[in-house]
Amino acid sequence: MSLDRFGRNINYLRISLTDRCNLRCVYCMPEDMTFRPRAELLQDDEILRLVRIFAELGFHKFRLTGGEPTVRANVVDIVRGISQTPGVRTVVMTTNGLLLARQAQALADAGLRRVNISIDTVDPEKFRKLTRWGKVEDVWEGIEAAEAAGLEVKLNAVVVRNYNDREDVVQLAALTQKRNWQVRFIEMMPFGDVADFQQAGIVPEAELRATIAEALGPLELLNGGALDGEARLYRLQDGVGRLGFISTVTEPFCAGCTRVRLTADGRLRLCLLRENEVNLLDPLREGASDAEMKALIEEAIWWKPWGHSLDEDVIPLNRVMSEIGG
Repeated sequence: MSLDRFGRNINYLRISLTDRCNLRCVYCMPEDMTFRPRAELLQDDEILRLVRIFAELGFHKFRLTGGEPTVRANVVDIVRGISQTPGVRTVVMTTNGLLLARQAQALADAGLRRVNISIDTVDPEKFRKLTRWGKVEDVWEGIEAAEAAGLEVKLNAVVVRNYNDREDVVQLAALTQKRNWQVRFIEMMPFGDVADFQQAGIVPEAELRATIAEALGPLELLNGGALDGEARLYRLQDGVGRLGFISTVTEPFCAGCTRVRLTADGRLRLCLLRENEVNLLDPLREGASDAEMKALIEEAIWWKPWGHSLDEDVIPLNRVMSEIGG
């Protein structure tokens, strides 16, 4: 068990497999983004060694992120290696879904259990505008392939004011009327070079719920308001699926945080919205023993901050979202 100084049991590691992506979403990165040389990123064997070390420290849930994790070479082998690591209970992935049509079955066979697929609008023109490059039809093919492969599916929508905060939110929420999906609306978070745009685009949860209720009817709060991971869940009347709201900025959930993040370049990031990071890559490559790596990780986790300080205008500037893995 890995405890921080606030008594939180940290047992969930989000691993960024790459900083690269096959989209350029306006809220995530500049269109002319420069990526790191592959030699500066964690290699396959280094990822699997760190997973084993974290599992021995009591971590049991692992999420693969990016950039876009499906563009990583050997992603299926990485999933298989993680899922076969003693102590690992759950391997999931956050993806834009563009490559799932040809990867979903292999990923499921390798041990992946769930995909959180990003889809910020169902409107093809708006999707292209938000992602700069993408086709929403490719995402739908990925969703269908994931379901056919037996993967649990959740849909993630980052809401951006004046882009997709009205009819698009309603259309996405309406999917839960007939499909047993969890559609999750995520508040935009400010990072790095695009922080000003992101701050201006934040749409609070209360406003989103009011927009959906006006169009589709009342929302029923589920689980007494207890969070499902990061999401507070609701259901539409007669809906078979669920709506989730991840409100990191306006309604933070720091008290229940159990996660840390491993960036693609091997830094342990202790809070998404803080710049605190611990370099794991260098000691790994300099020959540190498992015991030394565990001591380094445990010390870092002990000092995990309580949460962000956005209300004090403390904005993380050292990375954009794609470099962290969300």
